[in-house]
Amino acid sequence: MKYIKAHKISAILILIVIILAAIYVGISIYFSTHFFPNTTVNGEEASKMTADEVDSVLRAAADNYVLTITDRDGNDYELVGADFDYSYSLPDSSKTLLKEQSGFAWPMNLNRSHELTLDVDASYEETAAKNAMSKLALFDTDSYIAPQDAQLTETDDGWVITEEVMGTTLLDSARDKVLAALDEGAATLELTNDDYENPTVYSDDESLQNTLTQISKYTDTTITYTLKSSDEDLVIDGTVIKSLIKIDDDGNISIDEDAVTDYVQSLASTYNTYGDEREFETSLGDTITIGGGDYGWVVDKDAMKEQLLEDLNTGGTITGEMQYSQEATYEGSDEIQDTYVEIDYTKQHLYYYKEGKLIVETDIVSGNINKGNGSPDGIFKIVYKQSPATLVGENYSSDVTYFMPFAYNVGIHDASWRSSFGGSIYKTSGSHGCINVPESAAKKIYKNIEAGTPVIAFYRKAVKLTSENAKVSNAYSYVSED
Repeated sequence: MKYIKAHKISAILILIVIILAAIYVGISIYFSTHFFPNTTVNGEEASKMTADEVDSVLRAAADNYVLTITDRDGNDYELVGADFDYSYSLPDSSKTLLKEQSGFAWPMNLNRSHELTLDVDASYEETAAKNAMSKLALFDTDSYIAPQDAQLTETDDGWVITEEVMGTTLLDSARDKVLAALDEGAATLELTNDDYENPTVYSDDESLQNTLTQISKYTDTTITYTLKSSDEDLVIDGTVIKSLIKIDDDGNISIDEDAVTDYVQSLASTYNTYGDEREFETSLGDTITIGGGDYGWVVDKDAMKEQLLEDLNTGGTITGEMQYSQEATYEGSDEIQDTYVEIDYTKQHLYYYKEGKLIVETDIVSGNINKGNGSPDGIFKIVYKQSPATLVGENYSSDVTYFMPFAYNVGIHDASWRSSFGGSIYKTSGSHGCINVPESAAKKIYKNIEAGTPVIAFYRKAVKLTSENAKVSNAYSYVSED
């Protein structure tokens, strides 16, 4: 019984094998005359078709031929064969492709894609094809965007590498490539970078990167200068430094000394206070505007240029001080503070304050304005003090006990030859320009005053000063006789 049962099982297995073999052979025979699934020929669907069927599809496809051209950005453009009488014949039947297909290998090819190409003899009107091609936006030369090289660009935040622009300008060879695709009967054509006019310098260019690194050495620098002429520090960072460097044709970076000279000049224009107009509240309580004179801060441009060049080449975080060729007595925006001499030429009166306290108040006699000897107005400072002193002019020599010059050779001094001061004496019997005061007042001023004390001298009415001392001392109301 066991033998009979085993014999039946063997018979069944043999039968199954025979059936499977028959199925395998049958499918193999089928695929010897039909294309595998997932097969295209010249882009046309050919799955499970015979060669004759594929040939018919291909011939029919010529009547509806479209070449889809894809640019390098992924945009598609279509050339429609009907626009230029496109057709083609098949020198070889699809049977030549089918012969290369092994039907017995069907189990391994059921899930594979097969993109086959069959040579065709295309026929079309070339001139019409070229005209159709030129109508595509892809080949519109008027709208081409030219390629641009990557380059260094200066922005508000500093220098950066501006990326290259690939552009849309096609080479003439791209048109030849399209005609070749038409000749081949291709359904698709993908253009590559080789078909375009391309930039010659890209953003990853080593030379550009090196140049940017050199620039960063400078623009990452921060220089802070403390200022005696201002309440705030001067900070020179990358936004300023980027305008002080230059790039040569080889990408080398260096300091532009001319730009540094101009920048230092701008610092002088900003922070110099020499001769600046200032608002001043007088002892009478009103406010006047007075400029001129020689009091104030003057930036030493040569020293600052040398220092700035050195600091820029050093790089990093640097602190220093603004260099001045002339300094005011007091630092900061308040250059007068509470110790000064006030001379009101119109009222013929002088006030001397020390640390906010009125030390001396006195009538004066100033320069004879009717004879062209008007005393210089402006903001000055006591240059020195001398006792005794001899004052020498073109036609005079006077001995005084106390002399405190503030504007060229003009100063405050006693005048023993005068018996009265103030009023309108200066209009007819004024000095050669100096400020005459009673000896007692001169003595008290001399005793308390120090060189460098600001002197604010002003007229309340417009005057014209033409004397040499007014010119040399930069008087506010100086007018050239010429």
